Amino acid sequence: MKIQGKMFIWLSVFILAMAIVYGLWSKEPAGTTALFLAFGLSIMIGYYLAFTAKRVDAMAQDNKEADVADEAGEVGFFAPHSWQPLSLAVGGAFAFLAVAMGWWLLYFSLPLLLIGLFGWVFEYYRGENQNQ
Repeated sequence: MKIQGKMFIWLSVFILAMAIVYGLWSKEPAGTTALFLAFGLSIMIGYYLAFTAKRVDAMAQDNKEADVADEAGEVGFFAPHSWQPLSLAVGGAFAFLAVAMGWWLLYFSLPLLLIGLFGWVFEYYRGENQNQ
C-alpha cells in the first residue's frame, strides 16, 4: 500500500501543477475547478493509502524481491450462470424507452426490473445453488 499511496500523492502534485497552469492560461473557471477537485480527491486517496500502510502488514507489492505469485490466492466467488441480468436489461431497456415513447411503458418495465433485482439478490437463497 505504500507504493499506491506514493503514486496518488505524486499524481496529486502533478494535477495541482496542471490546475495552476491551466487556470492561469485559460482563465476558464469550470475546467480549473474540475482540476482542483481532482487534486483534492487524489490527495485524499493518497493520504488514506499512506496512512493505512503504516498500520497493516507489508504486502507483496511493497517487497522489491516479490513475485507475482506471492499475492495469488482466492479472488472470490463468481456466479457461473444467471438469467437475472437478462431480466434487468430488458426491464431497463423498457424503462428508458418509456421516456421516449410514453410513461405507460413503465407498467411493463417495473415488474421486469423488480423480478430481475430480487432474483439476482436472492439467487443463492433457494434452488439448486442454495448452499454456495
